[in-house]
Amino acid sequence: MNFEEHAGKPLLRGVGLETPTGGLAVDAVAAAHLAAELGPCVVKAQVPTGKRGKAGGIALAQTAEAAGAAADRIIGMSIAGHPVEKVLVEAQVPIARELYAAVLNDSDSKGPLILYSPEGGMDIEEIAVSHPDRLMRVAVDIRHGFDAASVLDQLPVSDAVDDDAIVDALGRLYQAYIDNDAELLEINPLVVTNDGKLLALDCKFTLDDSAIKRRIELAERGTPDKLTSLEAEAKEIGFKYIELDGNVGILANGAGLTMTSMDAVRHYGGTPANFLEIGGEAYSLGKEALETVLANPNVKSLLINFCGAFARTDVMVEGILKGWEVVKPDVPVFFTIHGTGEEEANAMVRDQLGIEPFDVMDDAVKAAVEAVQ
Repeated sequence: MNFEEHAGKPLLRGVGLETPTGGLAVDAVAAAHLAAELGPCVVKAQVPTGKRGKAGGIALAQTAEAAGAAADRIIGMSIAGHPVEKVLVEAQVPIARELYAAVLNDSDSKGPLILYSPEGGMDIEEIAVSHPDRLMRVAVDIRHGFDAASVLDQLPVSDAVDDDAIVDALGRLYQAYIDNDAELLEINPLVVTNDGKLLALDCKFTLDDSAIKRRIELAERGTPDKLTSLEAEAKEIGFKYIELDGNVGILANGAGLTMTSMDAVRHYGGTPANFLEIGGEAYSLGKEALETVLANPNVKSLLINFCGAFARTDVMVEGILKGWEVVKPDVPVFFTIHGTGEEEANAMVRDQLGIEPFDVMDDAVKAAVEAVQ
């Protein structure tokens, strides 16, 4: 779950990282009122995405009138598909240097990764390309936590601020990352002011979706992904369903097999219509799974791919067959079934539906793709 800047910054303040003074405004009048108290300020669109400045969603204002005019222009914009409904009005600060700092989940090290660069203000991708020697990457052993000495040893050379102050800030950022079950916690820019203070001018925070149930209060301040009506219905059932723009429907057990099926469909020239993680629920939610996939009018064929280890494929198929009697699919359906109970499962499909399952997954995928071409 992504958070807007104003909702992420309190997490930084909670660990002692300073942010500019400011407040939220939902209209031009409120923005002007805040600016009158703050003096020269920055008016920033609040949406859960980056590149707001490039989209025209950030404006400097020297007066209350200018802040109101900026808010009036920004509120109502759409940035990366997100409508701007409010702005953050913050006091301008004298900037001596912009830095970059982040902690994120790293698939390579299978743990937290600390990123730091004395070249802030740019996207991390730009820093990695233009200043690779100025980008520090420190993998953290989650069992031992933040190691200040290790970070200090790897800091890129910079005259921006005392190294100990940077290490302290990164330690606090890591603590906020751990305390709030973050997938990503980024400050860009982390600025050094003219009087030598460190200040977080921005904050990007992404909460691990798996932690939402134990972070209910925190999640209420987040911005849930915008769902299609079909995705919302699937969520109510308990499915992890993503509606895509393809025409080959996919029903598989488990996230890994579903993604493999999607990749195979693309490999053979097709486009998947959905991601649907059904896991071992095919028996009890077979009807709902079929209804969900086939409710997308773009679906012109359906690939059903089951692979069982502990879960028996014949039990999964039994659930699908019960649902089949109600849903009655009107698109060609292609089965490929492997693993525990596959002989029984294939016989059930063959005998009850008159459909011959494919022995090889690739053949089933190719047939599903060809059926819509």
